[in-house]
Amino acid sequence: MSTLVETRHLKKYFKVSKGMLHAVDDVDLTIEEGETLGVVGESGCGKSTLGRSILRLIEPTSGEVIFEGTNICGLKKEEMRLKRREMQIVFQDPGASLNPRLTVGEIIGEPLEVFHICEGKEKEERIYKLMDLVGINRAYINRFPHEFSGGQRQRLGIARALAVNPKLIICDEPVSALDVSIRAQVLNLMKELKDKLNLTYIFISHDLSVVHHICDRVAVMYLGRVV
Repeated sequence: MSTLVETRHLKKYFKVSKGMLHAVDDVDLTIEEGETLGVVGESGCGKSTLGRSILRLIEPTSGEVIFEGTNICGLKKEEMRLKRREMQIVFQDPGASLNPRLTVGEIIGEPLEVFHICEGKEKEERIYKLMDLVGINRAYINRFPHEFSGGQRQRLGIARALAVNPKLIICDEPVSALDVSIRAQVLNLMKELKDKLNLTYIFISHDLSVVHHICDRVAVMYLGRVV
């Protein structure tokens, strides 16, 4: 396997009333292509901030994120926008991360429009294939997110992330907001998609049983550091 992502001395500080909060403090990680790296730790240890810093959804204070040999922390806005096609995220709360005013077809199709991947009949067929891939009935294409269960909404979030054929997906506690009976279904779906599409995951969680089920390696965080 070759290295897909590497962080070097990555730091993210936030100003708080009593000084500086070291949310991510000098983190060095290597993620190999095709593997699932688990990031675990107690609430508030910096797991989600690390994931979002890797994608530059939150700008790191210092350090480097090397993606396929390129330091993306040095990319300009338009260069970074194009790079995002290869790096996607599945959020913790599927209800809050989906636009309630858009239908299933519009939610999945939006990334295809943003990155000018396809349009018209080809776009419609691509949306249907993604719905098939994550187990959403094609007949639901004109439904809105509030008409689905939590597990179905998370499947929709996964389909949206897959729309642009990414190489890396950061999974930010993707099953913690779901009922226990649904978690295994979503986890098994993610494992199947990883093998079928040769995906690389950074899987953020505080549930060790979930991490044991899906991850190849584990990094444990405490107070912003990998310990």
